[in-house]
Amino acid sequence: MNCPTADKISQYTDQLLTEKEQSELKGHIAGCPSCAEVAGLFEHEAEFMKETLQMPKLPDDFADVIIGQLESYRPKRKFVSGKRMAAAAAGLLLAAGISTVPGFADWVGGLFSSNEVDDGLRLASQEGMATRVDIAATDQNTTFKIEDVVADTSRIALSFKVLDSNGKPLDTSINMDDTENRIAAYDQDGKEIDGYGMRWTEGSEYGLIEFSLRDRTGLEEVLIKVDLKELNGKQGNWNVEVPVDLKERQKYTSRLALDQHSAAFNGVSIDLKEVQFAPSSNELIYETSFTKKEKADVETRIKELEEQFGKENVGMFSGFGTAIQYHIVDEKNEAVYKHNTFAEGQGHPSDTGWISGSSKDLDELGAVRWNESFIPQKNKSSYTLVLDGVIKTLPADFSIKIKPDDLRKKPVSFEYEGNHITIKKAKKKNDYSLRKSLLPIQKESYFEIEMEGGKEVPSADFGEWVMTDDKGNVYPLFHSGSILNEKDKNGRFKISLDLKAYDLEKEPEELNLHLISVTRYYKADEEWKVPLFK
Repeated sequence: MNCPTADKISQYTDQLLTEKEQSELKGHIAGCPSCAEVAGLFEHEAEFMKETLQMPKLPDDFADVIIGQLESYRPKRKFVSGKRMAAAAAGLLLAAGISTVPGFADWVGGLFSSNEVDDGLRLASQEGMATRVDIAATDQNTTFKIEDVVADTSRIALSFKVLDSNGKPLDTSINMDDTENRIAAYDQDGKEIDGYGMRWTEGSEYGLIEFSLRDRTGLEEVLIKVDLKELNGKQGNWNVEVPVDLKERQKYTSRLALDQHSAAFNGVSIDLKEVQFAPSSNELIYETSFTKKEKADVETRIKELEEQFGKENVGMFSGFGTAIQYHIVDEKNEAVYKHNTFAEGQGHPSDTGWISGSSKDLDELGAVRWNESFIPQKNKSSYTLVLDGVIKTLPADFSIKIKPDDLRKKPVSFEYEGNHITIKKAKKKNDYSLRKSLLPIQKESYFEIEMEGGKEVPSADFGEWVMTDDKGNVYPLFHSGSILNEKDKNGRFKISLDLKAYDLEKEPEELNLHLISVTRYYKADEEWKVPLFK
């Protein structure tokens, strides 16, 4: 599956995308466990930050007091000094190097010591992987300032502020869409590093830029470039370059090859690749795929769907693929990480101790390479992976006929693999939104089907749908929805599901909904444990 960037998912959770983009991304997230967890993480973090910002502030002399207490333990810090350079249109370009020898005592306070970042970044900063750089670019009486950098072999994170001419913090949100603003990172060979994300919270004086270095071995130097043409509603030039030397950071990372560990359960093959332990995150890399027999069966069923509904409609977001459920225990056999597991009181799989993850489709149908990172533990331990089950997204065979006008009087109900659903409404709607254009008001028309109901746990998850009207026309449907941790009167978790079609000229008198893909969970039928230590 082609997953969106973390930045795109962040914009989705903040509802900064267009209605169509929101619907498309919701559809993808609903069928992609990895992206669903990223979205859930952003939503949880936003709520957590709101609570954090309501906490009382530390006294003004807090940093001075702490520094005074640490003064006698202060080591010397080595760093590459910054160079000042001229930039166009009154912009100021500054470059600074990141320390190759970490020193915690020189760095106290800032974003990375707060609860606004994940525990991994906070732990890394406590272990000396954070560096105060204070690089700033000023134009139009507005300053963009990179304050601190946390860097190791798994990721690079930069905290920044936006300040007025008096040094007062301004809104740190930066619009990267429909602007010339650009943020990029390059390796020592000048090749761009994909995969960065940005976060900011209303009321906070900090913003965060983070580059993932997953699956990138041999990185020695990284150059981060921030080139902003629009900032806080003003046009100008804010250019910053931050060289990061990772050579010395590599010694703080350990890796263990796991190539010899493979298994197959319920039609899913699992091939472990590597585990990496870095100061800010622990990463597990593995691949999943259909077994040979399962793959042949899936291909046959996909072909049947393509003949019925068209190849372009079946393959759009169907996401036929594989994944696993697992937890990781320490030497005391206590679970420290959980991935895609069902927790008590939850209607959907969730993670514990998880930071982020990424997936990449391989050439073979259903084959996926996974890279998942977890928060390091303060007390180092010998870890063991324990498989809980496997996950398969497969072709589905379910259809239901409805008449939109009749729903107003009598909603239609159905049950599908533990999902008890009622179709409440089906009608054409118009949405209006503002945009940067000569015609600032944008009209968007679509046909929407609204459902709600209850879900047993565990049970199947709906994937992609298509719709056929009374004339035989086929329409792809973009789906969104939610699974609440609240139960209905039947003891099932409450769920909602909205399906949207964008190409209908008029509301059909009769239509058929066809489920194209479904995600199922299979508990491991035997124990499989893999030690993640030598």
